Amino acid sequence: MAGPRWTCQRFDDLTVRGLYRVMRLRSEVFVIEQRCIYLDPDGLDEPAWHLQGVSADETLLAYARLLPPSIGGGAARIGRVITAANARGGGLGRALMSQAVRECQKLWPGTPIELGAQAHLREFYGSFGFTPTSDVYDEDGIPHIDMRKEATP
Repeated sequence: MAGPRWTCQRFDDLTVRGLYRVMRLRSEVFVIEQRCIYLDPDGLDEPAWHLQGVSADETLLAYARLLPPSIGGGAARIGRVITAANARGGGLGRALMSQAVRECQKLWPGTPIELGAQAHLREFYGSFGFTPTSDVYDEDGIPHIDMRKEATP
């Protein structure tokens, strides 16, 4: 399988079909697979940038939501990081995070990047330069840890 085509769009630039694919994948992973019952459309999608990895047949394979520093308390914020279940195991998560970091650095140069990681992925995010900034805490029944990547000059 060839790698996905990456797009990063503002909310208002998403098509209805594209938004549907994003919300569906987020529900498949967070609500059904991880059993996290929460209001996913949390009011932060509109000011965000939406990074999508799409296959040749327009299937959404990977997604991350990028929040600007004005929302993230002075740091850009990567969240809602997901890969489709049928696309896992081939390095797509690593490609998604690499692309997410690049997009944040391009959109908000000189700004640190933060994320709330599932605790078992601490080393994965650490490989991108993120370091823990909190103790482990519970979020929707899943252990999480806050992490930060300092700005690069």
